[in-house]
Amino acid sequence: MSRGVSGADREASRPLLGGDPLNPTGLDSDEGEVIFNRAAASFSDEAGTKRLSYEEAVEEAGFGLFHWLLLVVCGWANASDAVEILCVSFLLPTARCDLLLSSSDMGLLTASIFLGMMFGGYMWGYLADLRGRRKVLVVSLAINGLFGGLASLAPWFWLFLLLRFISGVGVGGSIPVIFSYFSEFMPRLRRGAMISALATFWMAGNILAAGLAWLVIPRTWAHFALGSLDFQSWRLFVVLCSIPSISSAILFKLLMPESPKFLMEAGREKEAIHVFKLMFQLNMKGTEKPFPEFALHINSNQRGEIIENGSVDTKSMFLIRFLKQGLLPIKHIFSGSIKTRSIVLLIIFYCISFGYYGLWMWFPELFARIESSGGSPCANVSLPSPLNNQSCYPVKTAVYMEGFTIAASNLPGNIFTILIMDSIGGKTLLSCSLLVSSLSVFLIYVVQTKAQSLALSCIFSGVSVIAWNALDVVGTELYPTQLRSSALGFFTGVGRVAAIMGNVVFGKLVDSNCTVPILLVSALLLTGGVVALLLPQTRQTELT
Repeated sequence: MSRGVSGADREASRPLLGGDPLNPTGLDSDEGEVIFNRAAASFSDEAGTKRLSYEEAVEEAGFGLFHWLLLVVCGWANASDAVEILCVSFLLPTARCDLLLSSSDMGLLTASIFLGMMFGGYMWGYLADLRGRRKVLVVSLAINGLFGGLASLAPWFWLFLLLRFISGVGVGGSIPVIFSYFSEFMPRLRRGAMISALATFWMAGNILAAGLAWLVIPRTWAHFALGSLDFQSWRLFVVLCSIPSISSAILFKLLMPESPKFLMEAGREKEAIHVFKLMFQLNMKGTEKPFPEFALHINSNQRGEIIENGSVDTKSMFLIRFLKQGLLPIKHIFSGSIKTRSIVLLIIFYCISFGYYGLWMWFPELFARIESSGGSPCANVSLPSPLNNQSCYPVKTAVYMEGFTIAASNLPGNIFTILIMDSIGGKTLLSCSLLVSSLSVFLIYVVQTKAQSLALSCIFSGVSVIAWNALDVVGTELYPTQLRSSALGFFTGVGRVAAIMGNVVFGKLVDSNCTVPILLVSALLLTGGVVALLLPQTRQTELT
């Protein structure tokens, strides 16, 4: 039984906006600001029904209650991903004793979820472009929460590592897809600020993880026996961290519709109009304004359908064909006039992911060392042996209090981003924040007191979040609907490779020469900031 022509094959052959299949954005180059184009202006069909483009239909649906509900649901999903990723960093000072971990093992543990995200990112992104955003979000969030919670029961390091990896596969799907999904409901004039607001929920998840760690891990009441398993407080912390992902999957399943932009690209006009009507009804709740009747400009070729015919195909040929179709979006991403921006984004994702996650996941451990030395995180400290369980208890509460402080220091950066994103644009914010982040990391290495280390870590946290928020906005605006989730999935996959390398490097060198990884982080952030200047300005551009 053979597989027919898929949506990915048709998109590779048919012209996209602008007529060039390798230039889906319809832009002539990567230079200059993208101007809102109303080339596809509305008109009436033969029956007299007004036909609207996607951007015009979004504007007709209004802005209000629906978008704030969408922000809360998508934001909670974004926060749940942050909790699941960052919770591992708070386990290191205690779990290393129970699981008998060396510094290299801790590097593997922090890298495990990123390895899963690397495998899951592009796969989920491709499926989201082919089958729809909402389905992928429900499944990936459920996998994230389920396997993240099961990890709390793992008695051995290798099993804990495996379950964290599977949880990472789920996280790899929800992070890139959530921003594609969210952006495709937004009117263009509010998109930058609203995506920035969505990105702030990462800070909320960070604060939630740090707060839970502070409240739960140092508490002796959370320690009990579960059969032959010594259920320490950090295991309860892992269970609590899985709840946001599970609840988020349920919210998407019960409350949220499919992206109208995806439905239009899939040729599903009636479903897209139904979503616009739902948006209108919630946004205009309490008014007497009737829903305007209109039709939509849609693609004549439906996407994602599988046509079965009578020819016989082997399973191996089916798999080869599927893999080739899955790689087509990458070919388009690095072709035509969008090739330059794709190479630039690849470098930026690598630099910021190596730098941010390489350092951030080790903050609790570095502050545990600062607590022992009273000064620089790279001071030579005699660390407790993981072979002696009692050496990690009682936990120093200050370690988690400092982690909570650093997480909360994201707030000024998030507020700043929301207020000025639409006026300045993501490119400028991205470059400037990466350059300042680089300087702050270099100074963390230079300082000699605990207070100075904490202050500079807070500056790094507050400034680096601006870079992430700007990258979220720029990434969604640089690619068309047919490539958006695939592109973000691919680049986040590249970022996961960098995060894995950053955590492994820290694990290998943090005991012998922690100067090297810290200065390497500073150099990579500097590189990302300079390279970001090569991106085109996408402020208030129309989604294609």
